[in-house]
Formats: sequence, structure tokens, C-alpha cells
Amino acid sequence: MTTQLRFRQVHLDFHTSPDIPAIGADFHAEEFAASLEQARVDSITCFARCHHGMLYYDSQVNPERIHPDLSNKNLLKEQIEACHKRNIRVPIYITVQWDHFTAEQYPEWVGLDEKGHTIGTPVYEAGFYRHLCVNTPYREFLKQHTIEILEMFGDEVDGLFYDIVKTVDCSCKYCRDGMEKAGYDPTQAADRLSFATEMMDDFKREMSALIRERNKNCTIFYNKGHIGIADKATAGAFSHFELESLPSGGWGYMHFPLAVRYARTLGLDNLGMTGKFHTSWGDFHSFKNQAALEFECFNMLSLNAKCSIGDQLDPNGRISAPVYELIGAVYSQVERKEPWCEYATAVTDIAVLTPEEFSVKELRMPPAAMGVTRMLQESGHQFDIIDSGSDFSRYKVLIMPDNIPVSAQFGSKLDDYVIGGGAVIASFESGLNVQGSEIGWSKLGVKLKEQQTRDEDGNLVRGKRYAKNDYVDYILPQGDVGAGLPQTEHAMYLKGVEVEALQGSELLSPVIQSYFNRSYKHFCSHRQSPSSGEVEYAGIVKNGNVIYFAHPIFNQYQQNAPRWCKQLFLNTLNMLLPEPVLKHNGPSTILATVNEQSAQDRWVVHLLHYIPERRSADIDIIEDVIPVYDVRVSVRTADKVKAVTCVPEQQPLSFTFADGYTEFVLPKLNGHQMISIQY
Repeated sequence: MTTQLRFRQVHLDFHTSPDIPAIGADFHAEEFAASLEQARVDSITCFARCHHGMLYYDSQVNPERIHPDLSNKNLLKEQIEACHKRNIRVPIYITVQWDHFTAEQYPEWVGLDEKGHTIGTPVYEAGFYRHLCVNTPYREFLKQHTIEILEMFGDEVDGLFYDIVKTVDCSCKYCRDGMEKAGYDPTQAADRLSFATEMMDDFKREMSALIRERNKNCTIFYNKGHIGIADKATAGAFSHFELESLPSGGWGYMHFPLAVRYARTLGLDNLGMTGKFHTSWGDFHSFKNQAALEFECFNMLSLNAKCSIGDQLDPNGRISAPVYELIGAVYSQVERKEPWCEYATAVTDIAVLTPEEFSVKELRMPPAAMGVTRMLQESGHQFDIIDSGSDFSRYKVLIMPDNIPVSAQFGSKLDDYVIGGGAVIASFESGLNVQGSEIGWSKLGVKLKEQQTRDEDGNLVRGKRYAKNDYVDYILPQGDVGAGLPQTEHAMYLKGVEVEALQGSELLSPVIQSYFNRSYKHFCSHRQSPSSGEVEYAGIVKNGNVIYFAHPIFNQYQQNAPRWCKQLFLNTLNMLLPEPVLKHNGPSTILATVNEQSAQDRWVVHLLHYIPERRSADIDIIEDVIPVYDVRVSVRTADKVKAVTCVPEQQPLSFTFADGYTEFVLPKLNGHQMISIQY
């Protein structure tokens, strides 16, 4: 079922200690719902059961779990009824793998690591993070708990939000037995992880089937703090995706664009989730800067996601007026922007293959993916993040960042893509075989040098930096690939794959070796020794529509952002994609996206200018909105354009059309501006 979500959600945490008295004593249903309505909230996730294991409704199946000092035994029921009177949806929250009460009462349901130790919070540390295993009889408890909620609330159940549904390597008795029956070796980490993946996928499918037997229409979501390649196999168990991504809460500002650019390709509606907290969940009586909350929500809109803001209700049940003044200040703006965001889809001409697909463990933020996303966002390019099973034909350029191995089957698919007119940029070990020992895709136009640099122990040094030795070398930009750079050596801090260009390929930039690698035997100055002037291997090679970088330029850019790495990449991208969807003359701090609303015959350009700053040791801060003036934007449009308009202000802009581009100038960009291009 494809579900279209509402735009203005709140995720209302209520993890409340049983040691706090008078829970919900100051809850007033009408005040609660009226405050939400005034803040323009149209959906709110409320709690059935929290991480403490407490229930917030009058359970008949598990009365011993009702919060011991819950003043109103029907708190959840009253929240739902009051909100429904005002047309506010109320998905119901159910914790899964974190439940302190259950972990205490049923220690045999707690997961164990390979050493037999409890997974999660040690017994004498504060926290409810002990990991419950759903391969134990706990699964049956969850099913009965869910059935009670579905039967008790009936048609009032708008949705179910299952939290903490993670794939965890578990060695409890039930998992060991399951692995042996399934033919896995429990002593092997890879086998344990494979079994855990299959078991969790089965859990989600089983729970969704149980729900659908009783409710055909409610939304269903399983949260683990990330949406990625691991969720593709069970997408059918979800009604939609919610992308938990609090920039100040451990995710940072790069996680959401990485996750949503992949999630939006999977065919379900998406909801971005940030928080009102200055830091992260449970940060009571703290407030995010309004400029930061605006950026986080407007960025969700620009990337085809609805908005969700995390909050936590005070134990007394009284909603915080200052919090909802803040949320309302942002959501009133979101509400005005919605008509130009409904049913919008991204217009893209570039796809980035996710390194997540090729990692044994799920990587929430692969460094190479972060690096290429930074480069593309900073240059205004329009792109999705995809996997090897995706449809490549939708894109003009495919980027394989640093760590994308190529099997024979994958190589054949890449061949077909290039023969069909597609272009590829690959870097470092992308295009090598799965073992990384040979070239796995012949169209790279390179071969490995017979003698690869190795360390004193005989190990390849590619991708290494400042270890026992200093393996820095230098790339020499030449011709078009060096546009905007001085044509002299540029330091490459991560050692590349040493390759030679094959006959018929074009060497765009050579790699120059240093005088020697830094060691106790010979060193120069504080870091690497300078260029020797001698060519060591091929740095950038072009073979038709395929360009290969020998260095891990995307990992490098994520690490310390050498501008020359980005410039070299963008120069090669310009060779393969001379007419991108969008171009602008603004600073690299502008974020630009293009979306299509086909039913309205229009494209909508989003421009955002908010600058996260590292003002503290822990987190990035957005406090000020810095306007940008006279931004010239060119959008490649195939059809005749009737009007270009700033929305929702309905301010028309003059425009020109030439060489396939509609061009206009935005006089002032103050935070976020949408521009409608009407056909």
C-alpha cells in the first residue's frame, strides 16, 4: 500500500520513569489538541508503551505494565479522541527491542553477544538499552500486545510505529538453535549476521501480516534510526519510511540527504524526522534555534519528504507552550509551502551507487558517500543514491564512489548502460573485483601496475595515510581536467590504486611520486616529502564515457575537503554532463533541488541557504540566516515555459529561454525560496 503522509507531524516521546509520580496529572485533552492545532500540527505519534516498559492505556492483557502512577489510565485514548476531533492523525508508538521492565522480568529474552554477555546497558549503569531478542518468546508477547491495541482502539488506529527494530548479532539460546536448524555456524560472525538479518526481516513481515488481518489502512513503520539498502528487501512490510535524523543528536547534517536520496527511490512516501531539542532525545527544557529547525524542515520538503519534529511530553502531561510556539513558527511556513510539494518527485540526471550495499555491516554514513554527496550538493547537481539492482537507464551519469566492487554480472549491467549512452565516473577500488585484487570492469581503461607499493609487512598501502610511513603522492592537473587549478602538483593524502592507462585510453592527469615515503630512515620536514617530479602511475584516465580516478577522492573530501579534489571531479563531470538539470552562480553553501509536479505541469526549484557552523565541541549550530542576493539560476527545460514565480508569495520573475535552458535571477534568497516553473 502506497501511503501519502501528512506534512506536519510531531513525534511525541513519552519514555517516563516509574519513579516519577502523578503521570499525566496535568493532561487536559482539549488543551493538548488545541495547542497542536494552533501550532499547525496535523499528525502526532503518541505512546502505547515506552522504553521503560510502561503502558499508557488501560491494558486488560498486561495490567501490571501500566505506569504505576498513571493518573489517567486512558491517556492514549484521550489523546487520540481529542486529536481526531480536530482532524489530527495519531499513529501509536510501540517500543520493541528496548524495554527495561521486560528485560528485568524476562532476562532469558535479552540478547547475548558471542561471549555470552548481555547486549546493551550493563546492569549497574543507567539506561534501558538492554537489547531484547524477538527470536525469543518475546515475539509472541509483542503480537498479543499489538492485537490488544488494534482491538481496543479499532478504527481509531491511524498507524503503528515500532521503534528500535535493529539487526543485531545475537547468540542467545533461541538464536543459536535457530542458526543450527537453518544450517548456519553460530561461531562465525558472518553467519550470525546473516541469520539475524533473515530473522528480523521475518519479524517485520509477520507483524505486518498480523496487522493487515485486523486493519487494512493504518500506516506501519519499523524504526532503527536509518533507512538504507538493508530495508529494500522488506519494503513491502512498510507503508512508508520515517527517516530519524536529528542533526544535533548523533546523525549530523549529512545523514538525512544521504538516507532520503536513497529511500525516495524505493516507491514509498517518506517522512524526515528531526527534533526540537538542542541536542538529542530526552533533552528536556531545551530548544533548537528556529533557523535550524526551519532549515531541517525546508530541506525535507526540498528532498521530497514530509516533516516530523521530535518532542517529549512532560511527565505531568502538560504540553509545553514555548515548544509549540517554536514548532508553530516553522509549521505555519511549511503549511503555506505544501501546495508546491504535494506528490512532487525529484528531477535528477546523476545516480550515486551506495557503498552501503557492499559492506558486511550496515553503514549509516559511508565516508565515500558523504564525500560525493557534499561535492554534488555544493555544485548544485541533481542526483539520487541507488543500488546495483536499480534502473540505471533513468540517469545520464553513474558515480561509483571509492568502494564499489564489480562482479561479472554487475559488470555486464554496467556494459549495457555505457553502450546505451550512459557515462560513469569511478574512483579508487570501484571497478575492481570483489577481492580487490584485479580490475573487475574492463571499461575503466586501466590495468594494475605489476609492482604496487607495499609497507614493510608486505601489505598494499592504497588508501592509507600517516601510518608507519607517509604514502602521500601528488596529482598533476592538465588541460580541461585541471580547469580552475594551477597546473602543478597537488597533494593526495590517501594513496591511490597504482594503475596504467591501457592503449586507447586517455591519460588526463598523472600521479607524481614524492622523493621517498616518510619513515624513521628518511623524512623531510613535518609531513610528506615533496614532489620528485617523476611520474609514478596514472591518476585520472578517460576511456570513452568512463572516467577513472585512482585515488579515493570522495573519502578524502569527507576527511579534510581539499578543494582540488572537488574541482577535478566536477571538471570530469562537466566533460560527461555538459548540460546538467540546474546551474547557478551562487556560493557553494546554497543547496538547490528540482522537483516535478506532473499533475500541475510544473517544476519547482528549491534554493536553501543556511550554514551549519561548528560553534561547539559536540555539534553543528545554525543560528543566523544569511541572505544571498541576485542568484542567477538556469534550469534545463524541454517544454515551453509560461511563467516563473516565487511561491508561495506569487511574485513573478522575468526569465529568458535559450539553448534549452530557462534562466532567471532571484533578487534575494533569505533562507528558503521555492520557484515555480510553469509549463
